[in-house]
Amino acid sequence: MANGQQKAQQNLEAFEVWKATQTDDDFKQIVFRGQLNRIEVAKGTGCGKSALNQNPALRKALKALEGELRDRGVLPPLTEAARKNEGKPQAYDNTVNRQLLDSKRVPPLEAENIELKAKVKELEKRLERFGELSETLSDMGLMPR
Repeated sequence: MANGQQKAQQNLEAFEVWKATQTDDDFKQIVFRGQLNRIEVAKGTGCGKSALNQNPALRKALKALEGELRDRGVLPPLTEAARKNEGKPQAYDNTVNRQLLDSKRVPPLEAENIELKAKVKELEKRLERFGELSETLSDMGLMPR
């Protein structure tokens, strides 16, 4: 069984073989958010997606490939903000998941609230009408109070 360093080297070699077999059109088909789709690259090389992030040599080779593809016009050029933040860790926003859940949950609840308010108004009108009718019948002596 291969140790970690041997596995990392095998993954790098598999990446190089995969890269050599791809054309610019193949790369264009797996572009996602301005870079190569990591899941598709991992599938093509036969390694796990985590290897693309954890293996420094593989990560460097992938960045170099993306740089070459940008120079050839296959990938879009990096924006100024992306250049500034390249290599820096992104800040984790723990409220994003909650906001996503809320944005899915709120519209149906608002619609239900509107429906219920309309129903309450209708029932209040009925109650008012039947209250007056009940009072009239009671005044006429047709109904005990």
